[in-house]
Amino acid sequence: MGTVRAPSGLGKAGRALWRDLMAEYGLNPVEAAILVQVCRCVDRLEAIEVELAGMPLVVAGSMGQPRCNPLLAEQRAQARVLESLCRALAIPLPSEDVGRRRSPSAREAAVQRWRGGVA
Repeated sequence: MGTVRAPSGLGKAGRALWRDLMAEYGLNPVEAAILVQVCRCVDRLEAIEVELAGMPLVVAGSMGQPRCNPLLAEQRAQARVLESLCRALAIPLPSEDVGRRRSPSAREAAVQRWRGGVA
């Protein structure tokens, strides 16, 4: 299978993720569409990290009160979106031939079993 070119508009992190996953897995069109959204979300999270690196975590609110930098809330929201998209993509765990959708707790239990821990 040839390499599928990354969609235009992706940043460095998104293109790298696209390239790695497309090289590893044969994704159907629906999975590829989800992967595009995953890659865009990864790019947004990277951009937020870059912005936060040069900013204080606590900023002045509208009345001068200290409040969390609004980028922190957006970072949390994007991380939740990324988690949801990754679950929908259902990439197989290292011990699986086929991925399947699972809840976060089921995924954690599977990871623990794969690592040889107790779940």
